[in-house]
Amino acid sequence: MTRSPIRGVVYVLIVILGLLSALPNLLPHSINQQLPKWYTSHTLSLGLDLQGGSHLLLEANADALVKKQLDSFSSDLFSALRDANIRYSKQSSNQSNSIRFTLRNSEDARKVKETAFQVSAQPSGYGALDVNIDNANVRLALSELYTQQLLKDALNRSVEVVRKRLNETGLTEPSVTLQGSDAILVQMPGVSDPTQVKKLLGTTAQMTFHWQANSQSTASMTKQDESGNTYRLEQRVALEGEHITDAAGVLSSETGQPVVTFKLDSTGAKQFASMTRENIGRVLAIVLDDKVVTAPVINSVIPGGRGEITGNFTLPEAHNVALMLRTGALPVPLDIVEERTVGPDLGSDAIQTGVESGVAGALLVLAFMVAIYGRWGAIASFALCINMGLVFGALTLFGATLTLPGIAGIILTMGMAVDANILINERIREESRKGRPATSAINVGFDKAFATIVDSNFTTLIAVSLLFMFGSGPIKGFAITIALGLISSVFTAVALTKMLMLWVVKYRKGKPATRTPLTFSSPLLRMSDSLKGINFLSKRKIALTLSVVLTMASIGLFAKPGLHYGVDFTGGTMIELTAPNLSTDELRNAIRSSGFEQVAIQEYGSEHHYLLRAPLAEAQSNAKVDGSKVSYTDSLKAEIQNADSHVSFDKVDVVGPKVSGGFAELSILALLIAGAGMLVYLWARFEAHFATAALLTVLLDLTKTVGFFALTGIEFNLTAVAALLALIGYSINDKVVVLDRIRELLRIDPTKPLADTINDAVNSTLSRTVFTSVTTLLALLPMALFGGDAVESFAVPMVFAVVIGTSSTLFITSALLYMLGVRREQQGKAQLKPTSEEIQASLAHIP
Repeated sequence: MTRSPIRGVVYVLIVILGLLSALPNLLPHSINQQLPKWYTSHTLSLGLDLQGGSHLLLEANADALVKKQLDSFSSDLFSALRDANIRYSKQSSNQSNSIRFTLRNSEDARKVKETAFQVSAQPSGYGALDVNIDNANVRLALSELYTQQLLKDALNRSVEVVRKRLNETGLTEPSVTLQGSDAILVQMPGVSDPTQVKKLLGTTAQMTFHWQANSQSTASMTKQDESGNTYRLEQRVALEGEHITDAAGVLSSETGQPVVTFKLDSTGAKQFASMTRENIGRVLAIVLDDKVVTAPVINSVIPGGRGEITGNFTLPEAHNVALMLRTGALPVPLDIVEERTVGPDLGSDAIQTGVESGVAGALLVLAFMVAIYGRWGAIASFALCINMGLVFGALTLFGATLTLPGIAGIILTMGMAVDANILINERIREESRKGRPATSAINVGFDKAFATIVDSNFTTLIAVSLLFMFGSGPIKGFAITIALGLISSVFTAVALTKMLMLWVVKYRKGKPATRTPLTFSSPLLRMSDSLKGINFLSKRKIALTLSVVLTMASIGLFAKPGLHYGVDFTGGTMIELTAPNLSTDELRNAIRSSGFEQVAIQEYGSEHHYLLRAPLAEAQSNAKVDGSKVSYTDSLKAEIQNADSHVSFDKVDVVGPKVSGGFAELSILALLIAGAGMLVYLWARFEAHFATAALLTVLLDLTKTVGFFALTGIEFNLTAVAALLALIGYSINDKVVVLDRIRELLRIDPTKPLADTINDAVNSTLSRTVFTSVTTLLALLPMALFGGDAVESFAVPMVFAVVIGTSSTLFITSALLYMLGVRREQQGKAQLKPTSEEIQASLAHIP
């Protein structure tokens, strides 16, 4: 008794802390300004899908990095071999990650290895070059350890270079982070056209100075300029661009043409003066990213470390080149493998529809709870509101970003969180019907419901954790909101609701505090009670046959016509746009006449709103606009803008082949691991045949939902994968509640016929099963009907999945468990393993 007040104070403090964390998100700006900055600075950030902006995924071109470093080491090695009078002849090789040569004397093999180690020795004591010698044939490659470290260092330095370049452009709070082991994620709020940014980030800005090759040059290479003129240059770098400390794009005072002026550091200035003094009359080429920008003849010494790059620049191009030289070269080339852009109008619409559908779903759920359980439902609804506040508070504390799938996760969480309250209320009803006093009924009801709540929520968390591990961006947001919502719902349902119910019972007017049984009376409860006594196993063969037929039909639909895959899986380009001055035919003619033959066009939603899709094969090609090489997507957008200057691009998704292939592999892996993880957990918590029945039923639910995608043509994208994983969690949650009750009844009376036990368990949990499904549907329906296309791939299939999952819980899981249980009895095994108490009791009877 002494612990109860302390526990209550702790609960209240947790709630206050959570709500205070969420409060800055709701307060008007005028009030926030009057509060301490340390408090108001922690608010939820909106994802790009809500506020609009661009997202670029840049993949490091590891092959180019490896080739450059290998060429550097091999050049040093060949120079050392020549100095040591070791003769060799090079071999041509198509592999960029290795170099081959043949020794004139095979006895020099040991010296080659020693020299290779010397020229590539690292501070940690190992050699970067991996040397394989077969007789006199030598193969050079970078060691795996060095390659991994090289890529890691290059990516870390690239993040800083990218961040500096974006900051120089004046963008508002760009986010630059590492993604995986070989990519960089760039998020730019408010940027609806990332064309210039892509040019900026897609250029490495590797600038070097090379003398024109002559008869004394030991090694040479050929480079071209923009006009196609070819230069034979010394391979040796005369001066590295890393010595540049400042650069600017200006108009030349002599010619009036755009030029780039630069300034060198002290070391570079001395080197530049020395090299120009010694090479008067020679051509010095300035090479930027393998292109000769300018190649003037050096007529005199250039002191002071200042120079000027003349080229065929426009003034904006000169500014960009100067910016890249100021911020430094990218250590590794970066390729844009994924691009997603959301216009500001679409983002604001997403916020409005998300909030409206969320509020509508919440109100329906809260009203339904009050309609079922009266004042006890009102307590549950109050706890549910606190739960939502705690979720927002936790998201704020963790610095999470709220996305549209995240809002969908919160809405789904609300529907699923009610399940714990329904379980508790149904258990309390059962204990009250047995005549227990109010306090006793509440305590026993909570105790009996607790294990079931933990089991059902833990299995859902397994699926959600996989979403977080394998998902990206908005999908991670969806996973975080559901996980936090489930954890918070266990706290509010088990701790807060219990405290409030006991408090209400204690202070009921005019009645003894704790001795009067609780009463639950509502039309919905009376209706659910009238449904008891159904023999769910009597039609098990029909139910199983129908389920298998629907599953086979779903497999057939998956084969043909198949799923309508989004660009997440197929790769390619998808553009949503509004062209007020173009009809469908006019837009199609404008696109086709420009050479974009494979772009599919369809009217989308309102008039003059269109959806364009280009397959990966075409999107991988390039085009030219105004003589400049640009990406396929930018070229397509430019042609549409030429046809209608008032066009607005609401959303742009570009996904490369590696990214789309990775999504497919990770999605399959996530589904497999989710199934395996739940099977292991259920085997640990239940008997093997319980786990098998539950997992087989979930598999049937999953195939039917995939068939639903194929039948309806709803786009199958990453959001759809989130729906499938959420389905697994929801469906197994439903099954665990029934299995837990079957196990409980088997422990009470193991001699009772199995069919009767299963029917009794399904009937005793029928109210909970139906009510939980209804509340989840009430939470999802507004989102499915009015949430828009952004969440269609999630909300609509989830509505279907809830209906399928509920029916399979009642008819399929019970039937499969009965069949497996009968087989177990025929093998002479008990349905349940004895508990430790049962084992001790049996041992006590042994003389």
